[in-house]
Amino acid sequence: MGSAKVKTVAILALPGIQLLDVCGAMDVFAEANSQAGEKVYDLKVISTQKGPIVSSSGVRLVYDRLFDEMPVGIIDTLLVAGCPHVDFESLSEPLIAWLRSSASKSRRFGSICSGALVLAKAKLIDGKRVTTHWAVADKLQATFPKVIVEPDAIHVRDGKVRTSGGVTAGMDLAIALVEEDLGKDIAKSVANQLVMFFKRSGGQLQFSQRGDMKAVGRSALQELQRYATANLSQDLSVSSLASRMELSERHFSRLFRTEVGITPAEWIEIVRIDAARCLLENGSTPKQVAASCGFADADTLRRAFFRRVNVTPTVYRK
Repeated sequence: MGSAKVKTVAILALPGIQLLDVCGAMDVFAEANSQAGEKVYDLKVISTQKGPIVSSSGVRLVYDRLFDEMPVGIIDTLLVAGCPHVDFESLSEPLIAWLRSSASKSRRFGSICSGALVLAKAKLIDGKRVTTHWAVADKLQATFPKVIVEPDAIHVRDGKVRTSGGVTAGMDLAIALVEEDLGKDIAKSVANQLVMFFKRSGGQLQFSQRGDMKAVGRSALQELQRYATANLSQDLSVSSLASRMELSERHFSRLFRTEVGITPAEWIEIVRIDAARCLLENGSTPKQVAASCGFADADTLRRAFFRRVNVTPTVYRK
């Protein structure tokens, strides 16, 4: 096909990285070389220290270059791999400076999984739309409030920044980068060869853990929450719950929000959706789930489920 120039893809791998964050994306780019019939991508693993990089699983990875030995001007695409237990205090000033310089001189840069936290620490994504693993999205937003976090996205593109969700989403991001560079046909061929979706349906929230809605607040509220959880098919309207506590709807709603943190209606919907997910995972049909979990019908379930999980019950069940 005749590419104009070989593109250097460099992935920064900190100690404790998740191996698939590096190897999954690298396999996509390597397969793109095969499908293109020529070397389009030159792949480099960058380390912060000498010696093998010990991953979170204990498997050791051999690096190509130390970061301070890697000329910044040759990097086309710079990615930071996820590291489940990254210590921000351990990120040296020389590393931060190298990241900033490399990112500024690269055609594009980004992160896989929790690598977005490293980019944020380097102040490379302030004001940018990004995503990360759903489990650290709240931490990213709280620690770096200038970053615009989209926790449900599989991957996000904002200017020259490219970020992906958790672990295997790094492969989805790599496929998207291949499509940018080499077109849809080759990107699809790469996905087919690696037996993965070219574009998967839904977002990350369909893979997140179901909420553990423990009873909180004063004892009477906790008793009410336990009752509601055990009787999801019953009338759990605000008026019904307020009456059960012998309070006015206004007083009950204010009390519930103060002590639980969300409105009674939001809490009930979350609990019902959690129960619906469990039933769907065990093979129940949306119609059966709607009846068991207190939704008026399958269509009401579908709307609420999509609002919370971003896929329909039917897709989730499949």
